[in-house]
Amino acid sequence: MNPSTEKYLSKAYDLLPFPINVIDENGNIVYVNQAFRVQWGFGLSELKEYSVFEDSELIRLGILTVIKQVFQNKNFAVVNNYIDTLLKNRDTAYPIFRTNIFHITIEEENYALFFHEDQTEIILAEEEVKRARDINKEAERLKNNFLNVLSHELRTPLNIVLGYASILRETLEGKLSEEEKVYIENLKSGSERLFNSITQMLDFAQIESGIYSLNIETIDLISLLSTCINSIRKNAEEKHLKIKTQFSRGKIFVDVDYQSVENAVNNLLNNAIKFTRQGFIEIETDILVEKELAVCKIRDSGIGISADYMEHLFQPFSQEDLHIGRNYEGNGLGLALVKRYIEKMGGSLVVDSIKGVGSTFTFTLPLSAKHLKHGFQKESEKKEELQHALMIDESNESNNLLRAFLKNQFLIQNFDHDSFNTELLNDKKYTVIIFDVNQNSWKEGLSLCRQIKSNDPYKRPILILSSEYLEEKIQEFYDAGANKFLIKPFTKKDLITSLHDIIER
Repeated sequence: MNPSTEKYLSKAYDLLPFPINVIDENGNIVYVNQAFRVQWGFGLSELKEYSVFEDSELIRLGILTVIKQVFQNKNFAVVNNYIDTLLKNRDTAYPIFRTNIFHITIEEENYALFFHEDQTEIILAEEEVKRARDINKEAERLKNNFLNVLSHELRTPLNIVLGYASILRETLEGKLSEEEKVYIENLKSGSERLFNSITQMLDFAQIESGIYSLNIETIDLISLLSTCINSIRKNAEEKHLKIKTQFSRGKIFVDVDYQSVENAVNNLLNNAIKFTRQGFIEIETDILVEKELAVCKIRDSGIGISADYMEHLFQPFSQEDLHIGRNYEGNGLGLALVKRYIEKMGGSLVVDSIKGVGSTFTFTLPLSAKHLKHGFQKESEKKEELQHALMIDESNESNNLLRAFLKNQFLIQNFDHDSFNTELLNDKKYTVIIFDVNQNSWKEGLSLCRQIKSNDPYKRPILILSSEYLEEKIQEFYDAGANKFLIKPFTKKDLITSLHDIIER
């Protein structure tokens, strides 16, 4: 290389922080910059006997072929993880280089310029991110497995306990001593409290992890509110609380997830009763047509909420009274879940409260687009008649409980998988199909659900009963044609409400 070329390269590349070397057409290194000398540990004078074209590591890795193609085609190439024998034979660890190889012509002589970029930190960071992502995925998988097992192992037996506790209470009413009544009440209330806690914790875990999905449908908000009010009326009467309603219309149709709204309303009503010693609970509804929203206010004359605590009100596991001997039981998830339920459906939740005076919780929900267009209908009369249900229950766990729950409303004919065939669907007497799905036969259950949906000439609604709670698994049954998925454990009210909802839809 003549002095002018060497001088040109020095001015261009000596001060760059990236290692750079230049070779001629014979593979001899004719220039290295300061960064190269530091990184490789060799100066130009020490590389006179070295030839890139004879480097065994470059040959083994196929990098030499790339270099010769750059000379031949007079273009450029990129080599990831560049390594030669000079670097490999060093005692210290060598970096991971991404090398750009350019063909250059200086004074009619052909050269290849190697521009080495140290990618070590970037690659290590990427590996760390990948490792963290893998750890997170594994943690998510373990968490979902844990929640799945927890749900199955607790919900199924709890469903039996809760169901038979309700039946005992109804059947033995008036036949028990005062002491025995206390036993039954404690059994029922303890089961219900455990059921509510499990449901809340699992729902909250799903919402926070982003796997909670909604089954949006058009429902009558007034009907739902009336059902929820009836379920808490006895508790209110025991505390001598007056329940007042101000419904602006006979029906208000909203597009929401039924279960989520029901959970939210029940939480708000139960809180109103819990924190009100005397006075009233008032439920008021209205619509904002111009904003396409339904409005519901739940007002009480209870203990109220202090201004200092208001900003923490919707935080999970948050309670105003954290003393061990607090007067009000609860896990602190109720209001956090209410807010998340409502907001996931496109609504909002606000609270107005004065300590010692009372609280008003106001939530909004999107009005049904269909009923906005055609106007709000008048409330129609419900038909009251004994109906027939076709039930498929492989394990026979739920059959007896359902017969006890529905004995005054439905006649149930039960079949297992082997005895059921699609010819039964030609019998028009059945108004609904109830399918208890065991997690061990999930795929068979999906297949059977699809067969029923395809072969039923009367297109009857399908109600699925299961201890499964993961939304993506539940969605599989909705995709297969199910109309409602009821998660165990469920109460008599849950079952009857679900059946009436899908039959009358």
